[in-house]
Amino acid sequence: MDSFQEPIHYQNPQLCIKVWKFTHSGNEHFGYQPWHYHKEIEFILVLEGVHEMHTPTAAYKLHPGDVMVIGSSQLHKSRVHPGKHVTYIVLHVDLEPYFDPAMMHYTRHFMEIMNPLDDLNYLFSKYPHVQEEVGAILLYIHEEVMQKKKGYEIAVSMHIKHLLLVLLRNDDLLLLSAHEYVDADFLRPVIAYVENNLGEKIEMAEVSRLAGMSYVYFSKYFKKKMGLSFTEFVNRKRILKAKRMLVTDNKSITSIAAAVGMENMAHFYELFKRFNHCTPKQFKENMKVKGRK
Repeated sequence: MDSFQEPIHYQNPQLCIKVWKFTHSGNEHFGYQPWHYHKEIEFILVLEGVHEMHTPTAAYKLHPGDVMVIGSSQLHKSRVHPGKHVTYIVLHVDLEPYFDPAMMHYTRHFMEIMNPLDDLNYLFSKYPHVQEEVGAILLYIHEEVMQKKKGYEIAVSMHIKHLLLVLLRNDDLLLLSAHEYVDADFLRPVIAYVENNLGEKIEMAEVSRLAGMSYVYFSKYFKKKMGLSFTEFVNRKRILKAKRMLVTDNKSITSIAAAVGMENMAHFYELFKRFNHCTPKQFKENMKVKGRK
């Protein structure tokens, strides 16, 4: 079951984006890509033909004008159909630089702490006007980056914020509902520390120090601002990494649990099933079956 972490090389490091138009003539013999993931959010707009995309929980057949989004570090793969012409635009973007003070009320949801942004794909099938508007924004971003006219950086930044606003304004399931104001200077070092230490014991003394708070105050503050306890946040991050490792690494489930800092196998299984509604073994087998299709 081949898979990998795809490196994204930004066209502009300050904007933290890569946007490109891909065309497959139908003569290539790529078939399915392997499962892969990347930190960046991915938006896809199909211009011609049919493009097939898969995530662990859904399959999409995208026709001209169709849009979809793939969340940060979420496993996915595409399929090129032999003999079929397809053209599509792909935007990879790291949203973190766009979380300015005006965005802080919505940071918790766009950072996928509770749910992946994949869940927003319902918008594009439910509301054609949302799909059309997001598609137009993706075309604008691609044009700005390709032409690099004076001030294109400002234009791209505005279009990214516009894209996020469209998602917010039309999300009637309230996946992106407003929450407590979160100071970026508080949030970024804490999340970076967790991401970099998932395989180790997360030292609360260090986390509290990074946040500039006492242990007790930090625990209360985090839960109030983020909508879940710090422990649950860490557990969610660990299980998400374990899911990727079950696909990307040829290791035993016990080794993977240890690699994400969970030596207690009963606890690991309980959390994995709670967040994914299946056991690690079932998830791995399901991904193998999907990988062969």
